[in-house]
Amino acid sequence: MTLLAQVVRASAEVAATPSRLAKIKTIADCLRALQPGEIEIALPWLSGEIRQGKLTVGYAALKSAAGDASAVSTLTVSDVDGAFERLKAVKGKGSAGQRSAQLKALLSRATAQEQDFLVRLVIGELRQGALEGVMLEAVASAAGLPAAEVRRAATFAGGVAPVARAALHGPGLGEFSIRLMQPVLPMLAQPAEDVPGALEQLGRALFEWKLDGARIQAHKKGAEIRVFTRNLNDVTARVPEVVASLEKISSDNLILDGEAIALRADGRPHPFQVTMRRFGRKSDDEAQRRALPLSVFFFDCLLRGAEPIVDRGAGERHDILREVLPQSLATPSLVTDDAAQASAFYEEALARGHEGVMAKALDAPYESGRRGAGWLKLKRAKTLDLVVIGVEWGSGRRKGWLSNLHLGARDPRSGEFVMLGKTFKGLTDQTLEWQTRELLARELRRDEWTVYVRPELVVEIAFNDVQESSQYPGGMALRFARVKGYRPDKRAEQADTIDAVRAIYEQSLS
Repeated sequence: MTLLAQVVRASAEVAATPSRLAKIKTIADCLRALQPGEIEIALPWLSGEIRQGKLTVGYAALKSAAGDASAVSTLTVSDVDGAFERLKAVKGKGSAGQRSAQLKALLSRATAQEQDFLVRLVIGELRQGALEGVMLEAVASAAGLPAAEVRRAATFAGGVAPVARAALHGPGLGEFSIRLMQPVLPMLAQPAEDVPGALEQLGRALFEWKLDGARIQAHKKGAEIRVFTRNLNDVTARVPEVVASLEKISSDNLILDGEAIALRADGRPHPFQVTMRRFGRKSDDEAQRRALPLSVFFFDCLLRGAEPIVDRGAGERHDILREVLPQSLATPSLVTDDAAQASAFYEEALARGHEGVMAKALDAPYESGRRGAGWLKLKRAKTLDLVVIGVEWGSGRRKGWLSNLHLGARDPRSGEFVMLGKTFKGLTDQTLEWQTRELLARELRRDEWTVYVRPELVVEIAFNDVQESSQYPGGMALRFARVKGYRPDKRAEQADTIDAVRAIYEQSLS
């Protein structure tokens, strides 16, 4: 049985080094030391995740439960996994008290370093820099296999953990191949500044509208149809419109990648969070379906007939997709090397209310689970000038710096600042050093995690949209917020107001 302390030590070493090679070596050494049954438990921890998914435990409950630490490491990987299973199972009346008791029982057995690790792991704040690419290479190193073989197997397995177990303890990677009714990780895209830049990088390229819907993967095997989310959850019962659209397709065996999206009567999209209401239920709700019907648009084909086609280029897969689907089910597309044509296509997507466009290299294979250089996303972000009202200490490479900003919009009636969310994205090392110094100079008070500051510094924030949120007092939150830069030319009273934020939200609903 492997002690939790060994994983915690590896996590700390990974977080402490900026070297990719050093991270890979540390994780590989840790994986080799794990028992077969522990790999699928501990490997997600090293990426800051839990195999049980999100546990319904808040920071306050965790902080309350984290009392005196144990002087000796006795917790094993299996002990912690069993505790997480029990926490996940607690539901119903009195569940808060039960969770609190279980947390205290777990954390009382943990050392101070283990307590810190477990608290940050549960609340989703364990950032170590062990992203999936690093993890895949670590598995390959630990097993003595080519990284490309491990990456490909993870593509078809739907994740790294089962591949790691098979690679390190048998039966090897032969069992992992693309097959119907087993979802694969979606390919992801890298951001690009503009259309000319995308064409310069890709040459003649495939452009497609970028729809802000729910990413889905549909599998059709004869009359059987199943639909999965980007997280590989089966949502077939919640999307009967998608099933019905594929029942009309003559091709028997297909795996398709696309977006399910709620459209208004004029064809413009509802906000993302409105579409996601259809995915928050366990089964189809007829009333909800009538009120909020879904449309589906596919942009990629991964398998046709008995033939996987993920290794073919995006241009060839684009043509195959349009051979097997009617135009009404295919995402609008354009193949061109002309910047003016591509820019007009981009502007049309924006005019129709969509996020922007995707640009894809015509020879790019489908690289599941990766942000491949062959896929670029172009979208026009909105910006707001907001005020920093608090900031959390960083971890990993950012340890010792103030990193995660609490963002506030000015309330013109009270003069106070209304929190809209947090972000640590877009911050350079130079900015982190500067803001740590400047924010500490404005400190009002602090707790274990957060420094609360005088609301004086204005920061320009880019974001995708505004969505409803019960988490923040204004009832709204920014989606995909990231820092563009500080605005020393602006005073806090010149920052954007909560009314301006509400207007952006209401405009998205109209």
